[in-house]
Amino acid sequence: MKAALAALGVLALAACGSSPTGKSDWELRQESAKPPTETALTLPPYPRRDLVEFEVAAQQEFRFFIDPASVSLAEGRAVRYTLIARSPDGVNNVSYEEMRCPSVEVRLYALGKDGAWSLQPGAWRRIQQSWHAVLHREYFCPLREPIATTKEGVHALRNGGHPLNRGLTGDVPRGF
Repeated sequence: MKAALAALGVLALAACGSSPTGKSDWELRQESAKPPTETALTLPPYPRRDLVEFEVAAQQEFRFFIDPASVSLAEGRAVRYTLIARSPDGVNNVSYEEMRCPSVEVRLYALGKDGAWSLQPGAWRRIQQSWHAVLHREYFCPLREPIATTKEGVHALRNGGHPLNRGLTGDVPRGF
């Protein structure tokens, strides 16, 4: 009788903590909290024309542009894009970057010079620069949620901001 009760107790404990993968609930939660694995990076064509300027009030000396052809969605609720920061002397600082919307982070993938990319993968870092904050808040991550399509992001750039950031309420089209 004691052996039967002990066996029944072991079975009950096993049933409580088991999953189809054999991992505990804690292990499954830890895995889901990890950032998604990154897919292979494909750099966009170097920006040539059709750049869209966006305003950064805190930076009145530099002008900022996004290459709309480079805007893409990435895993982990993130957006990738080519940023061009033009100095008052007309010198372009070109970078290919990724922005994570929920965590308000950005990372550098490549720098551009003389029409070519140079890989410079950097670590994720909290957004601190005013131009990144504007891109995050006004264009690519309204309400900390990523744009649903590249078309939505390009539309926001061309129209001076995302509709969700203009105080609009009601039916706001997503993924248009």
